[in-house]
Amino acid sequence: MTNTFASTLHQAARRGTLVGQASRRRYGLASLRNTIAAWRQRARFRWDLKRISEANPHLIDDIGLTRQQVDEEIAKLPFWQR
Repeated sequence: MTNTFASTLHQAARRGTLVGQASRRRYGLASLRNTIAAWRQRARFRWDLKRISEANPHLIDDIGLTRQQVDEEIAKLPFWQR
């Protein structure tokens, strides 16, 4: 039975693990979350670009992109979203 009030350092020492390993594991999880969030943000940006280029193509110039750049970004969408 684990004591939920014991410090992380104490629990790690009791289990025989190093504290550095536990912090690396947390850092790895945070890194994974950040990577997934970045993927989702890029996918959303590409989806918005596609929508803007179809509805209002003149807005592409307003955001400082060329039509070729927009087409390249849209091509990075999965095939079922193109």
